[in-house]
Amino acid sequence: MIGIFDSGYGGLTILEKIRTVLPEYDYIYLGDNARTPYGTRSFDIVYHYTLQCVEKLFDLGCHLVILACNTASAKALRTIQQRDLPRIDASRRVLGVIRPTVEALGMLTRTRHVGLLATPGTVQSESYPIEIRKLFPDITVSAEACPMWVPLIENNEHLSAGADFFVEKNIRQLFGQDKNIDTIILGCTHYPLLLPKIKKFVPKDIKLVAQGEIVAQSLADYLLRHPEIEQTCSRNGQCTFLTTESEEKFGATARIFLQKNIQVRHIHLQ
Repeated sequence: MIGIFDSGYGGLTILEKIRTVLPEYDYIYLGDNARTPYGTRSFDIVYHYTLQCVEKLFDLGCHLVILACNTASAKALRTIQQRDLPRIDASRRVLGVIRPTVEALGMLTRTRHVGLLATPGTVQSESYPIEIRKLFPDITVSAEACPMWVPLIENNEHLSAGADFFVEKNIRQLFGQDKNIDTIILGCTHYPLLLPKIKKFVPKDIKLVAQGEIVAQSLADYLLRHPEIEQTCSRNGQCTFLTTESEEKFGATARIFLQKNIQVRHIHLQ
């Protein structure tokens, strides 16, 4: 199975888009909900937690794991790829969500001024500006941390009138940094659920980059280019959901993201 990991629930938006593009494969979603949020934690702790979850997915038979989490992609992916995979199993792969998102920017922005809306942890890591400078040194990046957006979503308040204040405030502050922005990255996997609100306060000519579709297409391309990995993936169209927290709590919050009931199993990482 293909492993999909997130520290919480936002990765469900990535999973759904991947399953839309690649419905034939089998997936395991692992949410480390007992230790979320990762965004406020140090690089070392995020790396340690992420590696534990990746190794768990490997133990469950995954040869390919997607870190459907911006914080884990920012703070742990490179170390796991360079230091741990050669030790664990050099034939296995771990991919993230930041690189494919950045790769898409080159064809989207005309002014070469890009905005980033993300969690405080992702903004503080500077992972997006660093990756963007590697590929597109001519692009200017302005970042705005949105600490209230994830709590609004996970408390099912993201479509309420009260959410307008926080969404409008952060978007206004982003454009206050740079009025030439023509493309905005939604740098958190929760944020697609706020798209109706975001569109309300963003000019119509601004491009909004949600990660789900980009990561799904990137994965499809990756499997085409790496048949040795693709051949390890089973194809029964099934999906298993695992959480380190309460099964009931995960199922209730997952309904906000998936609009359906799912079967969930609790697991221990230690």
